[in-house]
Amino acid sequence: MALSDDYNYDFWLLDLDGTLIDVEWSYTREVFDAVGDRIGREFTDREATILWNGLTGSRDRQLREWGIEPTSFWAAFHAEEDPLVRAEQTFLHEDAAFVADLEVPVGLVTHCQQFLADPVLDSVGIRDWFDGIVCCTEETGWKPDPGPVEQAMREIDVAGNGHRGVLAGDGSNDVGAAWNAGLDAIHVERIGHDRRGRCVLGDYRVTSFDELQ
Repeated sequence: MALSDDYNYDFWLLDLDGTLIDVEWSYTREVFDAVGDRIGREFTDREATILWNGLTGSRDRQLREWGIEPTSFWAAFHAEEDPLVRAEQTFLHEDAAFVADLEVPVGLVTHCQQFLADPVLDSVGIRDWFDGIVCCTEETGWKPDPGPVEQAMREIDVAGNGHRGVLAGDGSNDVGAAWNAGLDAIHVERIGHDRRGRCVLGDYRVTSFDELQ
């Protein structure tokens, strides 16, 4: 896919879940059922969708609004996620294929933890798309904090050189992280603003990367 002149950046950063890949709903539902059993609190389909996709921004803030302590939730969540099962249930969005053809440095900045991201990247065959991969941690910070974005820029050797870059992602945290790091932001709306309950503004808003042609 040839990008239009508007998208001829010197480097690209991308989010992973919901942007390049997604998982089958049955997997998400099973994980939240198991997590609910662990913490003694059931999750509706809507609540599971909100947390899985980060529809309301900060997942920790959303958990607290529901009266759930985030540390306990994430401990249960990561205990229930099986990396190999998740990899088997993950699919690549067809319109994401353009990333393989980018002829500039490309980095990945994801909230997906490394023990999950590694088998997923291998399963869908996209690890070699990236010159650098950052899986956010407490040490790097979490989007919209610019910390992990700046780390990715260092890994792909574009930090501080004045090059024009962009971060593409499916959530408001991605847009915020891009702007906080001084980059342009592309919001990819996979969910739809009706289901999300809000519109996410970016420098560009698309429903598919095919629109970048």
